[in-house]
Amino acid sequence: MKHILLFTLLLFSITADAQKKKDIQQVFDATNRPKDLSDSALLDVAQRQTFRYFWDFGHPVSGMARERSNTDNYSNDVVTTGGTGFGIMSIIVAAERKWITRDTAARFLLKMVRFLSKADAYHGVFPHWLNGATGKTIPFSRKDDGADLVESSFLFQGLLCARQYFNSIDKIETELRNRINWLWNDIEWNWFTRDGRDVLYWHWSPNNGWAMNFPLRGFNECLITYILAASAEKYTVPASVYYGGWAQSDFFKNGKTFYGHLLPLGFDYGGPLFFSQYSFLGLNPKGLKDQYADYWQQNVNHTLINHDYCVDNPKKFKGYGENCWGLTASDTYDGYNAFSPTNDFGTITPSAALSAFPYTPDYSMKALRHFYYDLGDKIWSEYGFTDAFNETKNWYAKSHLAIDQGPIIVMIENYRSGLLWNLFMSCPEIQNGLKKLGFEFSE
Repeated sequence: MKHILLFTLLLFSITADAQKKKDIQQVFDATNRPKDLSDSALLDVAQRQTFRYFWDFGHPVSGMARERSNTDNYSNDVVTTGGTGFGIMSIIVAAERKWITRDTAARFLLKMVRFLSKADAYHGVFPHWLNGATGKTIPFSRKDDGADLVESSFLFQGLLCARQYFNSIDKIETELRNRINWLWNDIEWNWFTRDGRDVLYWHWSPNNGWAMNFPLRGFNECLITYILAASAEKYTVPASVYYGGWAQSDFFKNGKTFYGHLLPLGFDYGGPLFFSQYSFLGLNPKGLKDQYADYWQQNVNHTLINHDYCVDNPKKFKGYGENCWGLTASDTYDGYNAFSPTNDFGTITPSAALSAFPYTPDYSMKALRHFYYDLGDKIWSEYGFTDAFNETKNWYAKSHLAIDQGPIIVMIENYRSGLLWNLFMSCPEIQNGLKKLGFEFSE
């Protein structure tokens, strides 16, 4: 009887896997891609297919997001802290849109948070990479083998959204919230001021101390780190760290105009588009202002400059235009690079334009339609769009990266419903932290 049951279970598993592969094939096979989707239906398809990266390809033990889908040079057990934060937000979207049940999502995240509770951390801060099976640190580089404050900030941006979303008195959701709070309150943000300096440092290692020596100064993707550090209740940092550290660099203030768009902060032409995306998956830029910038203007204009540069296409790369734009960090034909108008070699990254939906919805929709309908045979896959392409080099990535897939789902959702913005900004600690740093924001 036992053997019959095992055989039945095995047969069911094989059949289910076959059906799953068949279902995936029907979604991304070029011959089955619908040609007449409405804007709303196409957004559904893009979000839901991309979600598969975090759900179908999530690590089977921890549930955390794998660093990338092409694991030729990576173990299948390499999971990414920051990309997991983006994945957590994606799971919230999936629950809200009923691609998975709320209970299933809560149980999945509880498994992940229980894993994180036992995983390696340094003064409460996780490393860039963990082994998704054991929770042990996987060094990102020879000396980067300890705490990564920025990647952990991306993680906790997602975890705080989950805490706010799963708010019922249900036993699973209650434990999930409690465990997130324990992890959140254990982060020693003040440790990363390196003995009380007026700046936060990115890395610390038990083996190498402060050898990486990377102070976080703006303007770039790290704003969320300062917001979280100021918002902490137990190991907080003073406002002077924001003013004396983040806001002090040769590339913080800009004030110039590019393609007719004023850029308050950052590098000339704005830098790669992830600067206006990663910190703002949860942090709502609408109405967000401080003495340095209106962050909605900052992010919209940064995106418009990137778009207009690609339309102008001064280097005459193949494919660039009003429906094919978006420069950010991604894989490319000769490795990995952080692309921007001042560092452009012809590689377009779908995540750049699609994660800009809240800022440039019309331009982003043109890009989505082009990527899906015109280039879908080459870049549409089981996990949504592949990471990047370069038509000048006739190169099309086969890879997916967690940090590029996640923002597509989250920022499209923020454009559609404001879901993650509303959740993150509802955190009382975040509201207190923003006030502490002198921000105006919409409550």
